[in-house]
Order: sequence, then C-alpha cells, then structure tokens
Amino acid sequence: MNLLTIENISKSYGERVLFQDLSFGINKDQKIALIAKNGTGKTSILNILSGADTPDAGQVNFRKDIRTSFLEQEPNLDQSLTVEQTILASDNEVLKVIATYERAIENPDEVDAYQSAFEAMERFSAWDFETQYKQILSKLKLEDLSMKVSLLSGGQKKRLALANALINRPDLLILDEPTNHLDLEMIEWLEQYFAKEKMTLFMVTHDRYFLERVCNEIIELDNGKLYPYKGNYSYYLEKKEARIEQESVEHHKSKQLFKKELAWMRRQPKARTTKSKSRIDDFQAIKEKAGKRRKEHEVQLEINMERIGSKILELHKLVKAYPNKPILDKFDYTFLKGERVGIIGKNGTGKSTFLNIITGADQADGGKVVVGDTIKFGYYTQKGIEIKQGQKVIDVIREFGDFIPLMKGRQISAQQLLERFLFDRKKQYDFVDKLSGGERKRLYLCTVLIQNPNFLILDEPTNDLDIVTLNVLESFLLDFPGCVIVVSHDRYFMDKIVDHLFVFRGNGVIEDFPGNYSDFRAYEDSMVIENRIEKEKQKEALKTPKNNWKQNDTKTNLSYKEQKEHKQLEKDIQKLEFKKGEIEQQFVSGDLTGDDITELSIALKEINDGIETKTERWFELSAKLE
Repeated sequence: MNLLTIENISKSYGERVLFQDLSFGINKDQKIALIAKNGTGKTSILNILSGADTPDAGQVNFRKDIRTSFLEQEPNLDQSLTVEQTILASDNEVLKVIATYERAIENPDEVDAYQSAFEAMERFSAWDFETQYKQILSKLKLEDLSMKVSLLSGGQKKRLALANALINRPDLLILDEPTNHLDLEMIEWLEQYFAKEKMTLFMVTHDRYFLERVCNEIIELDNGKLYPYKGNYSYYLEKKEARIEQESVEHHKSKQLFKKELAWMRRQPKARTTKSKSRIDDFQAIKEKAGKRRKEHEVQLEINMERIGSKILELHKLVKAYPNKPILDKFDYTFLKGERVGIIGKNGTGKSTFLNIITGADQADGGKVVVGDTIKFGYYTQKGIEIKQGQKVIDVIREFGDFIPLMKGRQISAQQLLERFLFDRKKQYDFVDKLSGGERKRLYLCTVLIQNPNFLILDEPTNDLDIVTLNVLESFLLDFPGCVIVVSHDRYFMDKIVDHLFVFRGNGVIEDFPGNYSDFRAYEDSMVIENRIEKEKQKEALKTPKNNWKQNDTKTNLSYKEQKEHKQLEKDIQKLEFKKGEIEQQFVSGDLTGDDITELSIALKEINDGIETKTERWFELSAKLE
C-alpha cells in the first residue's frame, strides 16, 4: 500500500540548485534511508515531506487519513510544558483517554467523571499503552515526567521528541539523524525496536550499523539523481560499486564515440542533408555525456606530523567530582606512541569533562596531568567554532593557518585542504551562514587539521557528517601516526579506529578494555549469560533439602495439614522459579515486540509476587519445624 508519492520535486536557493525533478514513493512497512553528501539537499527533502518547506516545483501526495510523525534534528517543543504534558498533548486518541483518566484521579469526588474515564481506559486498552509509553520514556532516560521542557538539555529534548514520535505509533515516521544525542545503550535499543516493529520509516542517518540492521531499502541522492537499492547498507555498497564501474565503462565509450563524431563534424561540408543535421544534433548530446565526470574528491591527507618525544601524556591519580557525582577517582594512565583509545559510557558519566581536563580546558580537583614538551593537541569539541558575522569559508580556515606540511617536503594551502574536504573553489567564497550543519562540521575539522597536531582528541566527530566524509575521516585516522582519543556513539567508526576502550561506568569507575566496541559488546553479553547461570547455581545451592515427615523421627510442631502445605510450597516455588527463568530467557533473546515485552513484564511481576508470598509462608512453616 502506497503511503506517500513524491513527483518531480525541485529545490533551489538563489543560483544554487540542490535537486531537480526527483520522484520516488514510500510503501507500507518499508524502512528507507536517504543517503547523500552534506549540502546536497537531504534535510531540504525531509522538510518538504514534513510540510516545513515547499518545493519550487513538483508535488508531494500523502495517502488520505494516514498519521505522520516527523523527528527534526533540532526539535521545536513547547517550553512551558512538562515532559508528561508534552507526551499527552499529542493527537493520539489513546493518549487523550489516558490524560482524561489522569485528571479524573486528581478529582476523586467527581464519581461520574472517574467512572467514564475508567470505562474509556478499558475500551481503548489504554492500560497496556500507558505501560508501553512509560517503558519508552525509561529507555530514553526521561524518568522525571514532571520536569519542564525549558530545563531539558538539547540531548534530552531530542530524546523527548523521539519518544513522542514513537509513542504516537504513526503510519509513517520521518526521522532526521535519530541516533544523535543517544548513548550506545539507547541506540542499540532503538535499533532493536525498529527492526522488530512493523513501522514504515523514512530516515536520514550516518550510523552505518543502524542502516545495516534496520533499513530494507537505501535511496542515494548522487549528483542530482536518485538511485534506489532494495536492500540494507551492505547491499547498497556492493551495488553502488557495480554502478560506478558501469558508469566508468559507459563514460569511456562516450569519449570514444565523441572523438569519432568530432572527426566527422570537422570533415563535413557546409551544405548538409537532413540526415547529417540529425547527426549534428546527436553530437551535442554525445559531447555533453562524454564531458561528464564523477566529482569523487578523495581526500589525501599525507600530513607530515610534528615529531613526538618519548613523553606523551601522563595522568597521575586524577580526581574530579561534582556535587554527589564523582567523575574521576584517582585515575592513572600513561599514553604510548600511536595509541588509539575510544571512550564509551552513558551520557553524564564525564567523558567530555575528562577530555577537557586533559587539554587544560578544565581543572581536576586533585592529581596531575603531565603533557610532553613536543605534544600539540588538536581538539575537536562538540561545541564547534564560533563563526563571525559575514565570514566566508576560506576566511575561517585562514585564521588557523595558511598551509599544512605534507610528506617529502611538500605543503598544501588552506584552499587546497578545503578542496580535498569537498569544498570547491566557488564554495570556499560562500558565506558560512549558507552552509548546512554537516558542512560546518566538515569545515571545523579542517581548522583542527590545518594546525598540524600530533595528538588528536575528537569529541563526537561523527555527528552530522555524511557517510562520504566519515569514510574520508576514517582513512585519515588509520594513517595518522600520532595518538588519538575518540568519544563517539558511532559503533562502526569506533570499531574501525580504536585499539582499546576506556569504559566510563559512572561514579568515578573507568575500565580499560582491550578491544574495539564490538569486542566489548560480545564480552558484556557473555558476562550477562554467565551471571544468570551463576545466580541459578546459587539458588539451587541455597534450597533447603525436602523434609519427609514420615521418615523424620523428630517430633515436629506442624500439623498434618501444615506439613502437606510445606511440601506443596516447595513444589510451587520450584515451578515458579522455572517459569521465571523461561521468561527471563525470552528477554535475553531480544526477539520481542513492544506488546510481547508488556505482556511478559506483567507475567514476570505476577510470578515474582507469587514467589515472594509463597517463600514467606515457607519460612514461617520451616521455623516451626526447627
């Protein structure tokens, strides 16, 4: 079933043409990702679909009566509402029923209103829905429902907007960089949620593992044309490579044909036949085709890094804490040449604070940071750089340097570096205000690199960068001979770049894990299983041997009925423990929908309550036996 049709849309800003005559459709249950370079129109397409912008030409047709939700990169929320009010303010009918019931609870004297609200909750099965939406809020770390939106951080606002979009259960969900501002645990949960739920998605994201595991179709916007690929990210990479090879062959043939036709054109007399005029017209098309070439600017960053001495960076018993929140607790580490460290941990565990202490932007409460005399930091922060009013792209980078030294005594100018980072000469003289968010991040990266650092510290460098630029950055970092510290929620990026991890557990606990992110996840999963098995063993060991009252010569204080009850309780508890284990195993398997999770959670609570009640009674009877 078709939900949305886009027909021949075009968009320009002044003389700059983003795209022309683009057409595609979105069908029910498709999970589509749009891939393109920064600044080529991804966000403009999403804004057109959401109604925030209009195309210069063409039409966007939604199927009648479908419900659509749109997650923006920077959500526009009502600052005066609380988290819960923001959720309940939705157009979702079930949420309105829940909101009415919440109001009725606050006014218990109005019996008729309460009865009506209660019946509506039953009719719409709103009890389960309320449980689900609170689980979503919990997964996205939005537990304080009474907090005002105005007090939330940018990341919390993005998570609230995402929660709102998920809870509304739209027919079509349009997402702009949904994994930005989510920690790794949240990203993996969202990945599993989308993979299992029957939802129709259209998204822009740079998270390649997310693309691989969630999407079943990729649409690439390349040089103004759309190329659909019916498969996940791996399939897209394979088919794109084949397409580029085919284009290369066709381009070669076009050049050969152009040479042949050009020779013919030069031989022709002035008086031409109708047939020859037709061939002349065809020649113009051949000429245009032969003159086309792919603008694949592969960045070559052969940076001649400044020499590193024997002393790199030493951290001695670092201590840092905020009120009731320890960040570092006597942390020790000595960096070696060429180290590549990834930093992971939940939001708020102190990752950025740690980087600021290393670079001197913040001070530790105790301990010492010793930086080698030859070390020159290149610090890419989440804040980016402040752009002065009326600045052009080339002016920004020249403030940090006019050239960068390359290998073999060569050097590259600021203009050439920008070109290699996909800013052509015309773009370099554009005002920075005209750049997209991803293009600004790319420019910021250039300002860091042109200073020729030998110790790179990158705090969330992948946010807002397109996949092409990410590949460029990865290639550079793999060849970079200096030290690298990376904080990133991009699992693919971390797997490719780092050798080991600092895992920020919170409360000042930092673990040094020897491996990349996928290694860490495999280890964590294995530990979960081992811990569960160990708990089962401990439960078995703690079980009291059965008392056989017929064989026991010792006189008991239990009646015959109580002795039968005692034996039956042991059997009942054992059965409940077995059922509990089965449900917990289903949770570990990860093959559950939202409805399954709700149903199993309720069942698990009932079983735990039953175990607790029966165990208390068993202890009462056991005490009498003693």
